[in-house]
Amino acid sequence: MSHVVFEPEKCPDKAARVWAGMREIARRIHSLDPDLLIIATNDHLNNFTLALQAPFIVGVADEYIPLGDMGIPKTPFPGSREFADGFVRFAATAGFDVARAEEIAPDHGFAFPNLVVNPGGRVPVLPFYINVANDIPPTPARVWALGGVLRDFITRERVERVVVLGAGGLSHWLCEPEQGRVNEAFDRMVIGKIVSGRGRELAGLTSEEIRRDAGRSGLEVMHWIFAAATVPHARGEEIFYEPMPEWITGMGGIALTP
Repeated sequence: MSHVVFEPEKCPDKAARVWAGMREIARRIHSLDPDLLIIATNDHLNNFTLALQAPFIVGVADEYIPLGDMGIPKTPFPGSREFADGFVRFAATAGFDVARAEEIAPDHGFAFPNLVVNPGGRVPVLPFYINVANDIPPTPARVWALGGVLRDFITRERVERVVVLGAGGLSHWLCEPEQGRVNEAFDRMVIGKIVSGRGRELAGLTSEEIRRDAGRSGLEVMHWIFAAATVPHARGEEIFYEPMPEWITGMGGIALTP
């Protein structure tokens, strides 16, 4: 689902439907009673600046304290160091050198969806960063492949019940001349392919095509592609979608069940 909201006064009816959809996603996650929640998202150059960039970064810590941007409380929540460390080691054997981050203050891209779907930090969380802020972001094909590696790690090596949440997107021209534009056709294409079990087709896109059709910040759709890759044959349903130029993005949320 999308990983931020803005002022509801600008579009109260749309905002109400978005909030209802987010609460429904939270309810569904809670009903699954997971042992671990993995949130795939991006950092907004708060933890990983342009001084050092890596395509994939996993938080490896026992606890995280949010950065506190956008009014998000700086309330600590638990991580899962042992799971995260195990995944980094497993990914290395599968051809992925995933960076480990011991100290992260998650910004809104992670902290907001966690606040919505995991109130009170009841479930331990693993921050999984796909660095779309990089000048050379990972390709959708590479993101899809790494999602498959995570699935293999969970099914072969672990006993936990895991929920993966891809947080961010959809079309999103932020700090660009076209800011405020929403490409509803692109957003609905992404949603349609994933919920119909054809998410793999999105791995055939290039980063340049996503930037062209969804804006530079539309690269956050990589998080949706990653989540879909962990359940590659699953079908699902659209929980909500609102084209919202008032919030500078297409706001959406879907659910997939393996």
